[in-house]
Amino acid sequence: MIITLLPAVLTTVAVLTGMAAVGAPIGWPVATMGLLLGGLLVVRRRWPVGVLLVSAVVLLAFQGAGLFEGGWVWPLTVACYTVAASGRTRWAVGVGAVLLLYALAWDWAVTGGSPARVLAAGGAETLWLALVLAVGNARHLQARWRAQVEQASEAEARRRLAEQRLEISRELHDVVAHTLAVVGVHLNVAADALEEDPEETRAALRTAMEVRGKAMADLRSLIGVLRIDGDTAPVPDLDGIAALVAAARTTGLKVDLHEEGDPTAVPGPQAVATYRLVQEALTNTIKHAQATHVSIRLRSTSTTVIAEVTDDGRGAAAPAEGHGLTGMRERITLLGGTLSIDGSGGFTIRASIPLGA
Repeated sequence: MIITLLPAVLTTVAVLTGMAAVGAPIGWPVATMGLLLGGLLVVRRRWPVGVLLVSAVVLLAFQGAGLFEGGWVWPLTVACYTVAASGRTRWAVGVGAVLLLYALAWDWAVTGGSPARVLAAGGAETLWLALVLAVGNARHLQARWRAQVEQASEAEARRRLAEQRLEISRELHDVVAHTLAVVGVHLNVAADALEEDPEETRAALRTAMEVRGKAMADLRSLIGVLRIDGDTAPVPDLDGIAALVAAARTTGLKVDLHEEGDPTAVPGPQAVATYRLVQEALTNTIKHAQATHVSIRLRSTSTTVIAEVTDDGRGAAAPAEGHGLTGMRERITLLGGTLSIDGSGGFTIRASIPLGA
């Protein structure tokens, strides 16, 4: 409220002061004009152009009637600034130009001022108008820049949120799908051996419970990250692939693991992507491939990590990509790597991920 009324009060006072500065008497006409110009500024933010136009008409009317001689532009300083700050600089320039041309014509033709005096007064008014419009336009550009920065920040926040949601969906799929596949195999074994071999049934159920416990720990870590800002969950790495192989072997699947290079030199994001690739490949093999043998090859160099998983299952001429394979491809592409899938003569998934991505 104070910010709205202050320019109105200052304009009214300035009009009265301006008349006193030129030695003119201050009567009710001048006070009336000051109150009109100041009162119009109360609604300047809602109707900036309208306030400027009405103020210009008021000023011209009082000047033409010989009731005010204090200037042609500066009484409209706040109105011109408000229009320029709202992004309508052309209106302010147009109104200002009309006032200046009218002032020059009036001073020369009506008051009989000398050309030098008329030009000097017009030049001073022009410089003041240019200054006011420059400040107002700068304010407009600053406000627009801030709005663009805020929009960019909001867009970036939405993009990061979408990436986080996608990453969480990948993690949940990888953990849950792999766990259900392994546990499902052991439950089938337990159901088949329940009457004939109780010991085998107990062993299958024990393995299923161990796999389930590991999955629950992974899920608790993931949920903990969602609940507590700043915490980070333990992330899988290449050392964890041995545990995946061991779990897959408990289903009766023969799994060979061949590793070359130093797995500890692989950065975290690339290690996680490789781990999830092997996990998803083993999950698909257990659930769909009807395979008996799987070969896993990992090769780590100073620039690239290469992972290849091949089974001897039924394969597919045109393998369909579900959530798992799609998430796998997104992970690897995000790191600048490539993924190839071959369903002829078994099923082969091969990924090459640069370490410098």
